Amino acid sequence: MLQKLFGFDPAQHKVRTEIYAGLTTFLTMAYILAVNPSIFSALEPMGMPTSAVFTATVLASIVGTLMMAFYAKKPFGLAPGMGINAFFVFTVCLGMGYSWQFALTAVFIEGILFILLSLFKVRELIANAVPTGMKSAIGGGIGLFIAFIGLQNCGIIVADKSTQVSLANFDSPSVLLALIGLVLCGLMVVRNIRGGLLWGILLTALIGIPMGVTHLGELFSAPPSLAPVFLQFEWSHIFSWDMFIVVITFLFVDLFDTIGTVIAVSLKADMVDKDGKVDGVGRMLMSDAIATTAGACLGASTTTTYVESAAGVAVGGRTGLTAFVVAVCFALALFLGPLFLAIPAAATGPSLVIVGVMMIANTTGVDWDDYTEAIPAFVTMLMMPLSYSISDGIMMGIIMYVLMKVGSGMKGIRQLSPTVWGLFVIFVLRYVQKSL
Repeated sequence: MLQKLFGFDPAQHKVRTEIYAGLTTFLTMAYILAVNPSIFSALEPMGMPTSAVFTATVLASIVGTLMMAFYAKKPFGLAPGMGINAFFVFTVCLGMGYSWQFALTAVFIEGILFILLSLFKVRELIANAVPTGMKSAIGGGIGLFIAFIGLQNCGIIVADKSTQVSLANFDSPSVLLALIGLVLCGLMVVRNIRGGLLWGILLTALIGIPMGVTHLGELFSAPPSLAPVFLQFEWSHIFSWDMFIVVITFLFVDLFDTIGTVIAVSLKADMVDKDGKVDGVGRMLMSDAIATTAGACLGASTTTTYVESAAGVAVGGRTGLTAFVVAVCFALALFLGPLFLAIPAAATGPSLVIVGVMMIANTTGVDWDDYTEAIPAFVTMLMMPLSYSISDGIMMGIIMYVLMKVGSGMKGIRQLSPTVWGLFVIFVLRYVQKSL
């Protein structure tokens, strides 16, 4: 039964491990339940209720993650993406002056295009065309990125006017708790405790109660109405240039964020064959595409595969059962929102740092002695955390990869596939368009 539903093999997988993995992934993703409505609160004066955004966020996450569980049978969680939600709010709506209904329409169109690209295996072709060394660099880069996100979320790294980022002062209980959590999560892994990251998160949250960081309130609350944002599309500008630009931007960011995430987490889960191709990538990308389309109907911004899924993979999640557990947790969050949100970022952030350590191991697949491979790989890894974008890291890396291979002579040029050349041209045009 479990094998048919989730690809669960009793000879290789354990139910307990998959449940641990699902809980761990959910806890590292749960911040989106607070962060996404917070970002969209800027649109409240434009008539988009923040409470409805919370419900849309949860439901979009459930739909996308269930697709990943039953259709792709992979251990990944999905939710409205970070970064692209800010583009939705602050660029499309507040910057360009369009309504949130216009932006939701653009997300819906993007989702349809994604489904078509997935049906014709264009996304799968792109994912498998990325050179093996670059795939390893993507995994390592996302490891750095997710660790950076974790340090920011828990307050250890803060903004600084002079140096952009800086180490926080240790006089804050939240920062002290995060440092305790970092040690606890690290020791759980060092001691090889099964489900160690999950236990590290929970133990840190409990320690946070007497410190005044973890606040337990009411347990149950009815989910807010979805009606204000459900199927709220605006078709009057569908053929405008601005709609084209917005859709293409959503398309690019989601495409390469998802491909980067799928490659990185699949490497961690040993879901890559000897030729560097990701096992079942077509179904994973289709799940992502359907989730984006369904999410737009529900009133959510682009729904995508979450890199935090690496936390669940790190504790042994390998099948769709892990994703199913994540979806069940999101469903419970509709009614237990205050309880789930009581786990502070100071408790979940440290686990992301440990996951970053685990993912940096992917860089052993880079040939560091070959500078035509090493330089693009390093640029990819460096750009992800510094630009705060997985997609920019991939695009800059591919551009550098082609330039280094071309500059090395005919031997390097022969290593470039037509797909990589196509990506190079598209990425260069993307940055040209962005600079105009």
